[in-house]
Amino acid sequence: MTAVLRLDQKLQNIRAGRYSRSDFIIADAKDSDMGSGVGGTGFLRNPDGTQGRRRTRQEFLDAIEAIVRQDVVDIMLVSVSNLDELHERGAFDGSAVKPAIRANETTDCWGGMRHQRYTQAPSLPFRTAELSRVRYGSAFPQPGAPVKGTDLGLYSVTFNNDLAADIESLEAFAEFRREAAANEFKYFYEVFNPNVPLDLDRDALGEYMNDCILRSLAGVSKADRPEFLKIVYNGPKALEELASFDSTLVVGVLGGGAGTARDTFELVAQAEKYGARVALFGRKINLAEDPLAMVSMMRQVADGALTPDEAVRAYHGELQKGGLQAARSLEDDRTVTEANLKPAATLRAA
Repeated sequence: MTAVLRLDQKLQNIRAGRYSRSDFIIADAKDSDMGSGVGGTGFLRNPDGTQGRRRTRQEFLDAIEAIVRQDVVDIMLVSVSNLDELHERGAFDGSAVKPAIRANETTDCWGGMRHQRYTQAPSLPFRTAELSRVRYGSAFPQPGAPVKGTDLGLYSVTFNNDLAADIESLEAFAEFRREAAANEFKYFYEVFNPNVPLDLDRDALGEYMNDCILRSLAGVSKADRPEFLKIVYNGPKALEELASFDSTLVVGVLGGGAGTARDTFELVAQAEKYGARVALFGRKINLAEDPLAMVSMMRQVADGALTPDEAVRAYHGELQKGGLQAARSLEDDRTVTEANLKPAATLRAA
C-alpha cells in the first residue's frame, strides 16, 4: 500500500474545513456475503442485459479486483474471508484504495439468506470477525505491529425504539469499542433505520434516527469515536440537520436497493448537496450492467462534472460503446423511483 491513502488525505481535508467536491469519498460495499449465502455475489448478465447465473465466489473476487484496479473508489469494504483471499492475490499491493472489513453483522443484515425469518424480529447484535486476527494476523493484540489485513472496519447498529433490543445493541457496541482500542483498530459507524415497523412519518423517522446516532455517540471519548458515519438517506431535511449539527462528525450515506441509474446518481448528488461527505454503495454498483462505468459516473457526479440526468445518459453511452445491453430503456433509467429522493429531484427539475 502507499504511505498515504486517498481516504486519509480526504478525511484530513474534510476535518480541517478544506473540503472540496474532489474530497467526496466513494466506497464500494462488497460485503454482501456477510448477510447472505449463494446470492451474495450478485450475478452475471446475459448479452441481452437480462440476469444470468449467479457469480461464483472466485468471479466475485475478480469483480472486486477490477474495481480496485480502476482506482476510483477510496474504500473497498469486504468480508474478512474475502480480504484474506484478496491479499493473497495481491489486489491491494501499491493501491491507493483502502481495504475495510465488515466487523459485525447484526441479525437484520441477514436478509439475503434464503428461507430466513430472522429479519422479522428487532435486530440483535452479532459479530464474527476477530479484530486481532484482522489487524495483526494474530489471535492476540500486538501493539505497534504492522497491519496485516486492515485496521479499518464497519460496525453496524440498528435501533428499533425497543428498550431491551436497543440496550443490547448499545452494550455490544461498547464491547466492540473496547476491543477495537486494544487492537489499534479504527471503524466507521453504520446506523440502519428500524427493521420492524414504527408508527413514525418520514420527518419523525429522520428526527428519531438523528437523535439515536448522536445519543449513542455522546458518551464516547474522542479516541474511540468513528472515522465517519454510514446512514440511510432520510431526505434533505434530516441529512442537513445531522451534517450541520457537529462539524467533527463526517456523515456518509448508504446505497440501499439497486434502483435505477438515476436513483444512484441522484443519491450521490443529493447526499453531497445536503452535507454528506461519503457514499457507500453496494447493490447500486454490484448489480449494475457495467460496475466500472457506474463508479466512474458516480465520481463525476460527486465532482460536479455531471448532473444526475447527464450521468444516466453518459452511462448508457458507455454501455453502448462496450456492446452491453441496458437492463432498462434510457427513459426508464432516467426516472427517480426512490421515495426519499423524489421531492428534491422534482424541485430541481422545476
